[in-house]
Amino acid sequence: MIDNYLLEELVTFSKYGTLAATAEELMVTQPTVTRGMQKLEDELNVKIFDRQPNHISLTKTGILAAKEAQKVLNQNQSFIDTIQAYEASHTTIKVGSVAPGPILMLHSLDNIPDNLVINDNLLEQEAIINDLENRSFAAILTNKEIMTDSIESRFIGSEHLSVNLDKFTYLANKNSVKFEELKGMSFIVINDIGIWKQIIQDNIPDAKFLYQEQYDAFKEITQYSSFPYFSTNVSKASDHLPTQDDDRIKIPISDDAGSMDFYVSYLKNRKSKVSSLIKLMSQSWK
Repeated sequence: MIDNYLLEELVTFSKYGTLAATAEELMVTQPTVTRGMQKLEDELNVKIFDRQPNHISLTKTGILAAKEAQKVLNQNQSFIDTIQAYEASHTTIKVGSVAPGPILMLHSLDNIPDNLVINDNLLEQEAIINDLENRSFAAILTNKEIMTDSIESRFIGSEHLSVNLDKFTYLANKNSVKFEELKGMSFIVINDIGIWKQIIQDNIPDAKFLYQEQYDAFKEITQYSSFPYFSTNVSKASDHLPTQDDDRIKIPISDDAGSMDFYVSYLKNRKSKVSSLIKLMSQSWK
């Protein structure tokens, strides 16, 4: 069995081409690399290095050996990643979401289990089934119920969209508004709002959306401007929204597209692992 470090030396030499660069990259001494190369040749019982007085290079066999060594290293790393992911899937509960609200709510709870790992990067709808089946996530918060041979979903609550308007605008006097009534307006919006982004873009005619990558910039702009912004019954758990000093009026959006049901989706054979999460979120959802 050839040690991994010998294969790493070969692959690194193939990439950088000199003993000095190889030693520097691997953070070892040059004599260490030289001894490793000799040992590798001895174990393979072939010549893979062409040694000249002031130069060393790979033979054709050495070039092939470097390519095959990279494959072995990749396979070994894949083996490690698979085993570690399997172990993590049994000791931690990793949760993802397609929208920010449920994640913000989870972060706000005081009684979440110690083994709960919350992924803050929003997931794509198309990747949910694959992410669950390969055990990248124990549970994913989705806006669609998923029922397959291996996956099931449990309803946890609904998220309702509101628009926060300057109190001096005529719409601020209404009990609710429709998307159509917001046509042509300009909104300040956090960029990473997942599936809500397409909904507001599709339903508000001729609107301008001033997307902000950073929450700090979003809060500052809303503080010193009168641009309307969106919030939900769930996002109020976040400290990223403007403070109570904000004088905008929160008006619910009455269109069906302004409400979204959420589910915890998971592998059926891992139901017992996520049952506490389902109970916690169902009880905390408001």
